[in-house]
Amino acid sequence: QVQLVESGGGLVQAGGSLRLSCAASGIIVSMNVAGWYRQAPGKQRELVASMSTDASTNYADSVKGRFTISRDNAKNTVYLQMNSLKPEDTAVYTCNMRWRTYQSGYWGQGTQVTVSS
Repeated sequence: QVQLVESGGGLVQAGGSLRLSCAASGIIVSMNVAGWYRQAPGKQRELVASMSTDASTNYADSVKGRFTISRDNAKNTVYLQMNSLKPEDTAVYTCNMRWRTYQSGYWGQGTQVTVSS
């Protein structure tokens, strides 16, 4: 059974930092594409950051230079380090993993990130 368990969300002031974690079981993170998505109220879910099996990364323009996706293969966990947070970063952040990009993959339950001004 594949499970993705997210943690690290919370309330932070603008300019602050948070580190989100996605602990995976039943799936090997190094063999899968990992992505962090977010969805704000009234908006579509968007891909914030992704990491391929070769550890190459991609970021949405809105978070480049501020967010970093990484993985710890020993812990079978992916992370999203979020720095210089802005109120517009407020959203539910969700982890996704899939073996191939054409798959829908697996999703965590999401963790709320709220950035106050």
